[in-house]
Amino acid sequence: MSFSKLHTLARFSMLLASMLVLGACNRSSARPGSHGARAFVSNEASGDISVIDIATNTVAATIPVGKRPRGVQRSPDGRFVYVALSGSVPAGPGAKEPAAPPDKSADGIAVIDTATSAVVDRLPSGSDPEQFALSKDGTKLFVSNEDAALLSVVDRVSKRIDQSVKVGEEPEGVAVSPDGRWIYVACESSSAVEVVDATTFAVVKELKTEARPRSVAFSADSSKAYISSELGGTLAVVSLPKHDIVATLKIGGRPMGLAVAPDGGRVYVSTGHGGDVMVVDAEKYEVVGSLHVGARPWGLAMTPDGKTLLSANGTSDDVSVIDVNTMKETGRIHVGGKPWGIVIVPAAG
Repeated sequence: MSFSKLHTLARFSMLLASMLVLGACNRSSARPGSHGARAFVSNEASGDISVIDIATNTVAATIPVGKRPRGVQRSPDGRFVYVALSGSVPAGPGAKEPAAPPDKSADGIAVIDTATSAVVDRLPSGSDPEQFALSKDGTKLFVSNEDAALLSVVDRVSKRIDQSVKVGEEPEGVAVSPDGRWIYVACESSSAVEVVDATTFAVVKELKTEARPRSVAFSADSSKAYISSELGGTLAVVSLPKHDIVATLKIGGRPMGLAVAPDGGRVYVSTGHGGDVMVVDAEKYEVVGSLHVGARPWGLAMTPDGKTLLSANGTSDDVSVIDVNTMKETGRIHVGGKPWGIVIVPAAG
């Protein structure tokens, strides 16, 4: 072999080695094994997930996942994080026509291994998935299909859609009661929440809400559910198992994301373009505090100890870290483009 060919081969080998090292660094700084609690933040505009080390309030990894990642949840054992991806083109409320034809090939649920911070699988989702929830045992995903007015039941093992449940128009928020019995689906254009039996997948009741219900959250004991209504500016309180709305609180702003304290005593509500996180006393049904955070707060998540709340601020591209005892912002973390949802994976190892 000539010297020039050997030189070329050597340069190629060095380049390949450099690419492999760089690729490993870009995929994640995490390694299998022990790790502290982390927050996985979906960034709708940049098509990736920011992984935040909660102990240091720093971004530990950035994971490319696909188009428009929004809804994000974790498996019960914390081994996997699931992210809803959509090829639909963003359009504002009330838009009559889509901004451009959707890319249906981009629709799906990305599966991230939390030990390696790598995408390891992809599940079907039905059309235009936005939010979803997992069954109590983690074997099924219940996915809202916004443009089809359906709830898709996805089997985690077979990677198939077992069933499609007809719900109201523009379903978005989905939540499963902690006891595993009920699926609540917030349907924006219908101004209603469908109550679905998690065993039979029958719609057993429809709850009429204020305009444009966005999110649903349950108390840990499954005795209450909370529904945010963006255009109504309210938070509805539902009593289970009869599924009756027992109170409707005026929140102000545009109520969006929800988080319930582990002890059930307080409910936290993000207000979107209102720019605040509101604090609601869950016994007195009244607003008892607020905090101004980044621009357009949406997704909320609370650490398992109930001491820290995280807020995904969509148009300031950051996450607020909030001490819930003082209701003070203790940090602001820059993430990807238009952060949307947050899920916290507890410490492991």
